[in-house]
Amino acid sequence: MSKFLVAAVLLSLINHGADLATAWDDKDFFRYCPASKCSKHGPEIRFPFRLKSSNTSCSMTPCMELACSDQDTILVHPSLGRCKVTAIDYPNRHMYITPLVFYSSPCPLKKLFSRSIPIDAYAENQDSSGPISILPSDCKVCSDGVVPVRVSQLSQTRYNEEIHLKVEMFLKTYGTSKPTRYTFSEVKKMARRFKEKVGQGGFGTVYKGELANGVPVAVKLLENSTGEGGEFINEVATIGRIHHANIVQLLGFCSEGTRRALIYEFMPNDSLEKYIFSTDSNIYRQLLVPEKMLDVSLGIARGMEYLHQGCNQRILHFDIKPHNILLDYNFNPKISDFGLAKLCARDQSIVTLTAARGTMGYIAPELYSRNFGGISYKSDVYSFGMLVLEMVSGRRNLDPSVGSQNEVYLPEWIYEKVITGQELELSLEMAQEEKEKVRQLAIVGLWCIQWNPKNRPSMTKVVNMLTGRLQNLQIPPKPFISSGNHPVV
Repeated sequence: MSKFLVAAVLLSLINHGADLATAWDDKDFFRYCPASKCSKHGPEIRFPFRLKSSNTSCSMTPCMELACSDQDTILVHPSLGRCKVTAIDYPNRHMYITPLVFYSSPCPLKKLFSRSIPIDAYAENQDSSGPISILPSDCKVCSDGVVPVRVSQLSQTRYNEEIHLKVEMFLKTYGTSKPTRYTFSEVKKMARRFKEKVGQGGFGTVYKGELANGVPVAVKLLENSTGEGGEFINEVATIGRIHHANIVQLLGFCSEGTRRALIYEFMPNDSLEKYIFSTDSNIYRQLLVPEKMLDVSLGIARGMEYLHQGCNQRILHFDIKPHNILLDYNFNPKISDFGLAKLCARDQSIVTLTAARGTMGYIAPELYSRNFGGISYKSDVYSFGMLVLEMVSGRRNLDPSVGSQNEVYLPEWIYEKVITGQELELSLEMAQEEKEKVRQLAIVGLWCIQWNPKNRPSMTKVVNMLTGRLQNLQIPPKPFISSGNHPVV
């Protein structure tokens, strides 16, 4: 055995730059937990590690505390003892250490710590077994017995601890700006032990509940298996501190171990999706008469304008669709579900994403390919435009029930109707003035889904179009390339 043993230790490292930056500015975090070194040429020490002399909230567990000895960076390993840290590879989640004290141990299991065991705490693990005969011929049985293996449980526990720490550090940073925090027992009582399910959100199940003062609320119980805590952080960081008539209000939250919940104002009339795509003509007529279509479109546009221009930081929603537009007692629309939202500076024109986000059929082209332009608030405008086109047509842009590839792409179908002066074939009987209003709404939608983001209007411009009661709108260029590459109606 060589004098020095270099071990590659897998770090359960939270990818702070990719996950947390969606709702928590990196500058704020590193101001709270700055990086440090034991010497000029030593490894940089930053989250999830910290020096013992720094803030205790800046590391994940005590075992991730490092110390300085002279100019060396020291890790106290549970099996190898004091080790010198020679390098920390944060992107690849490896630490390179040299044990400073060598000793032989009567327990052979400790030798496992010096072996390469590629277990990712975020991966799905499966156990397997087989007969000894499948082992190589040079292997032999030293002794028989039972060796407990807890890899899966360890990975899940570590995963949960990391999420919990990330959420708690976020909440600590936001301090008093957050809404009311409840215990899980309070949430369970509020939701009457989760007996009345009213919907399924993007990241969890929604139940009807009631506050102590009798006010009805919606309680979203977040699923443990999704989002790595990011959806919870996004919701609290965005709608947790803003108020607008067309944005659903977050009244409270719960974060207790692996259990997280969000408490919203209750929306009794379900989502816009129910009314657009209902096969019941009475439900359709209840809401989607032309004047109400205009009011709903204007309400959504005003909410989006506030997100893009009215907050200290611009909020990009990235999942505008009928399912995420809730309706209050008076059928006023409110934007909900900010699990995919991203905060950015108001003067930041282009944002960076590591992957496309949103729902198929509403995702702007630039989220798939930068050849169409940069990702910005105009990506939300595209989603809004597609929502409007679905509302005025009563058809889905992406309908999984349609099997024929000969069907026409929805925007193309609407565009041909508009330029030829044909009606959109709605099931409602309308006066000529109402038909023209629907046509003008379709024109607004077509402007919003232009493939080049620069050609789409801002939401402020959209509000001006709608408050002008859709007078004298010009027909935009074709907002698509060809129907062959599009989903079908």
